Amino acid sequence: MAFGSVPDMPAARHQRSTGIADDIDFEIKGLEMQFVEIELDPGESAVAEAGSMMFKDPDVDMTSVFGDGSGQSGGLFDMLVGAGKRLITGESLFTTVFTHHGNGKARVGFAAPYPGHVLAIKLDEIGGRLICQKDAFLCAAKGVSLSVFFQRRVMTGLFGGEGFIMQSLEGDGWVFVHVGGTTMERTLAPGEELHIDTGCVAAFTGDIDFDLVKAGSIKSMIFGGEGVFFARLTGPGKVWIQSLPFSRLAGRMLAAAPKGGGRDVGEGSVLGTLGDIIGGDRG
Repeated sequence: MAFGSVPDMPAARHQRSTGIADDIDFEIKGLEMQFVEIELDPGESAVAEAGSMMFKDPDVDMTSVFGDGSGQSGGLFDMLVGAGKRLITGESLFTTVFTHHGNGKARVGFAAPYPGHVLAIKLDEIGGRLICQKDAFLCAAKGVSLSVFFQRRVMTGLFGGEGFIMQSLEGDGWVFVHVGGTTMERTLAPGEELHIDTGCVAAFTGDIDFDLVKAGSIKSMIFGGEGVFFARLTGPGKVWIQSLPFSRLAGRMLAAAPKGGGRDVGEGSVLGTLGDIIGGDRG
């Protein structure tokens, strides 16, 4: 597979652009536990969330920066604003910049935090802006700006759940976002609507209109198990949907965790106890 391509698609070579962001080469590897391997030329940089690095070549230097690491000019005030935006989204105050200071090619890899897929999106091909879940951003070419996307409507802000505070990625370079489970991409025509579980909205382009709609009748909202509201996305634009939001995965793990002082309860009962003894989990 050639760099600059994604799995199950023909290899694609792209021209070096004259935009703000570094025009990096990359390869996405893996199936359900993917990582992105970025190839840097001398002087090129990638910016990533703290703790997402998987490996790097020795010529790639790692530097923690205050704020979003976009590389845009500005003083202390701009740095504080960038850091404050990240703090609101629940991310670290710092991002990490990886810069190739040697000769030839050097590579650095970034891994996703839980099962899913890595999306590679060139911002200048979608209008320069991508809105994504606040914990979906993995890494990007240096020069991409990270900021907060607040819902304009009061009801959406109050009841949007995961969709209330999202991240806005702006610029002209490559960005890589992690989508839980299997990914579905939909292109919406002008005025076309799509109703999605709020946690399953992974990302959408900046021209999409995001709002909430009631999840049916009062009975459906109380007993349907799908929440009180759905996300209503209206075109034109692209939407990326994830089948396994982290909140859903964490909820299932919490429900399956041992309760009552560490003793297993629920599924398994007798068979589960016998299995634990055979497996060596019980004395």
